[in-house]
Amino acid sequence: MKNAMVSKACGVAIAAAAGLAALPAAAQEAGDIQVKVLATAVLPDGEIDQVNLDLVGLPAGTQTEANDNVVPTVAIEYFVADNFSIETICCVTQHDVDAVAGAPGAELVSDALLLPATVTGKLHIDAGGIRPYVGAGVAYFIWLDDEPGAAAVALGADDFSLSDEFGFVLQAGVDVPVSESLFLSADAKRYFIGTTATWFANGTPVIQTEHNLDPWVVSAGVGFRF
Repeated sequence: MKNAMVSKACGVAIAAAAGLAALPAAAQEAGDIQVKVLATAVLPDGEIDQVNLDLVGLPAGTQTEANDNVVPTVAIEYFVADNFSIETICCVTQHDVDAVAGAPGAELVSDALLLPATVTGKLHIDAGGIRPYVGAGVAYFIWLDDEPGAAAVALGADDFSLSDEFGFVLQAGVDVPVSESLFLSADAKRYFIGTTATWFANGTPVIQTEHNLDPWVVSAGVGFRF
């Protein structure tokens, strides 16, 4: 399902590029600043990779998945050279984590609020009007809030935490000029990052699991060049 959503978004981006490729636009230059305002779909995995501690007896074969979310995003980009830029993004996204095997539907994590601090370097290509790019960088996932889900509370958990973690990210996208200072943008990122989830009862860890987050982050919107 998530791969289908990514493919659909990429198809929309290609169609937009084809329709607008002939529009004239000024070339990017070193020192330019771009600001993008985007709608962003955050599509995490959330599966359990390893169980480190289980003092409450999780059902055999318990597996989890995090829900998707769509949020507004701002991306700020500075051109170090005519075809190379540094970009950072600003967004906050919220997720629940539910069991999909072992105890299907059981809510284990509630309203986990994530700040995915990200910096990427991007190589831009002038393709006759449109400007595709590829990039790579680093990310630090910061959990601003996290709560045990209803099913975890029923098992005796009264507190919960997700570990902040470093990871890396790959990126590809396209900017389609509308005018000298306005353009349309479509972007896809794949993060490679995990987290350690710990549930507590009276201050004592009772469950601890390692999770693969590895989200796809797919965005589309408008950009402004200064």
